[in-house]
Amino acid sequence: MSTISVIVPVYKAEAFLRKCTDSILCQSHRDLELLLIDDGSPDKSGALCDAIAGEDGRVRVFHKPNGGVSSARNLGLREARGEYIAFVDSDDWLEPEALELLLTALVENGADSAGCGHFNVGDGGVTSSEAPALPAGVHEAADIRENLVLRLLGDRLRQPVLNGFIWRFLYTRSIIAENRIEFEGAYLEDELFLMEYFCHAQRLATVDTPLYNYYWNTASATHRYMRDYPETFRRFMERKKDLARRYGLDVPLWRENSNYAGLLIAVGNEYAPGNPASLAQKQRRIQEIAAQPEMQRALSVLRPEGAGRNKQIAAALLRRRWYGLLTLLYQIKNRGQ
Repeated sequence: MSTISVIVPVYKAEAFLRKCTDSILCQSHRDLELLLIDDGSPDKSGALCDAIAGEDGRVRVFHKPNGGVSSARNLGLREARGEYIAFVDSDDWLEPEALELLLTALVENGADSAGCGHFNVGDGGVTSSEAPALPAGVHEAADIRENLVLRLLGDRLRQPVLNGFIWRFLYTRSIIAENRIEFEGAYLEDELFLMEYFCHAQRLATVDTPLYNYYWNTASATHRYMRDYPETFRRFMERKKDLARRYGLDVPLWRENSNYAGLLIAVGNEYAPGNPASLAQKQRRIQEIAAQPEMQRALSVLRPEGAGRNKQIAAALLRRRWYGLLTLLYQIKNRGQ
């Protein structure tokens, strides 16, 4: 049994995949398997996956019809043989000692999970680094619940927001398998997976060192216009409510907090340069989303704390229902993009 199974969903990744897989296969920790999940990619990614597998016996490739990143990760989880699980996105890469340092922190501290910081990388190189989700050290179940799970549940406005990045953790596979934890959806699926997993994890060891390189790829699903975002967010909230009910999670105004954050994301999504709709159509969709009762309640009872200037302005205009001015400001912001 390989100690660590590394799962990489692959879709339109031929320009990045080799750098990603090289960083995994050249890890100082050698006892691993790499699962490449070709999610029906229309480019040459599938053939590249097969070529990489032919060069290293630790690589296994699975080809499937396109079903999205969640279905790809779920297939990887079903096929994984390792005691621990790591996720890497196909346009990202690991530092050379990433898996060794995470596994050492986990084992030496009797933990079932480990976490690290990461680098944000643009086309010009590293732009910044971010600390781990929790401060370096060892965190017990109550601490994990209070400062990770409940923050993901209902602390989505106060800066800095805890990002639900799944790739900065090392997981115990048995926890995932025994509790049938899976991914669902193409957006915000990371947050839900983390919430459910860390409702079961008992001890988390974190290290300050940035061990993961997150490439800001403007072509990725996270950064492009999502035509079905309102329905995606509705389903996300349904699943979040179900998790809160099943695991007895609650913080004041968590629904309002999540809805407010979702509304601000909806605004940025509608006015994204990749949206082919007219300005009038974009404005009408924002009015429809903001008019929903749950969004109106969120706007009436909450204010974003410490948000950036653009979000503060957008929130103020949404509260006053000045949609025309909001549209004008985004039109100016998007010029030249």
